[in-house]
Amino acid sequence: MNHSTIANAEVVRFITIPISHYSEKVRWALDLLKIPYIEERHVPVFHRLATRKYGGSSVPVLVTQSGNFTDSTDILHYLDTLSPESQRLYPKEPELRREVEELEELFDARLGADTRNWGYFYRSGDRKTMRKAWCNGTPQFERVGFEIAFPLISAKVRQVYNITADSAAISLQGIKEIFEIIDRRLAGGKTYLVGDTISAADITFAALAAPILLPPEHPVLVAKIEELPSDMATVIKELQSTVAGVYALRLYREQRRVQ
Repeated sequence: MNHSTIANAEVVRFITIPISHYSEKVRWALDLLKIPYIEERHVPVFHRLATRKYGGSSVPVLVTQSGNFTDSTDILHYLDTLSPESQRLYPKEPELRREVEELEELFDARLGADTRNWGYFYRSGDRKTMRKAWCNGTPQFERVGFEIAFPLISAKVRQVYNITADSAAISLQGIKEIFEIIDRRLAGGKTYLVGDTISAADITFAALAAPILLPPEHPVLVAKIEELPSDMATVIKELQSTVAGVYALRLYREQRRVQ
């Protein structure tokens, strides 16, 4: 059975934490490529009951007849083998493909960590916000567990990611550096980061920047900007107005198709 046949016949299983921006990266690719999937959402900590049996400790995890994939970039590479030639996530031309993969790696390693840490500094202790972020569409027993264990889960998140005022400031500086790279790359009115069509680089940037841009089209919208602390809202408005911010918001508005 070839990959195209698999794509037509198989509904893949997609294990996530609702607000995870790495999960959103994969969710976007699945929706864009119209690959049928069942999303299985879990509250942090509880997610490990689902992921560990497939060899993963974090989300996203994609369970397929071809194997289990436990890294967002590995998942996108797999999904690319299922996509039609007109909708490849990675260009066939070696030089363009290298550019896409280098940008994706940069965003995964730096932007994803920085937007997560910056956002959690402000919001991880807010039960109402985190209920929306972590419990949307999850099993009932996990939602009950969230209510009981929220202080412990929140403290664990802050410990694991070393969430402090100093680390949040460093993360914000890292975010701005990545946005400046994108500003320069899009100079002259380019529509996409590499080539003439949306690629894994575009999807990765927009999805991982979403926590600091709040695109209205995001399928797991946690808060509106007017509901945020004023200093957090100020930063978001500033970044929304950059070339990189306008580009990511445009991608969500024009390219984020939800199945």
